[in-house]
Amino acid sequence: MAIVVDIDVMMARRKMAAGTLAERVGITPANLAVLKNGRAKAVRFTTLASLCEVLDCQPGDLLRWEPDASAGTSPESDVASQHGRALR
Repeated sequence: MAIVVDIDVMMARRKMAAGTLAERVGITPANLAVLKNGRAKAVRFTTLASLCEVLDCQPGDLLRWEPDASAGTSPESDVASQHGRALR
């Protein structure tokens, strides 16, 4: 599964620069770049809440799920393969 990050879309709608957003949220510009480019492995709820507050939006405006390009895999089968057993 792929989580797509649309922070740049909301920044453009709000006409806000990356440096300004990073400062208001309380993260470094480098960490904001990691989030924007989809390279983050996780995001803290406090950071997500701050982003939403500063950008005046909902979490769903910043994050969305898209299926992987590989057909035939489901989240259930991915979990089962990670744990080495079938889900019931």
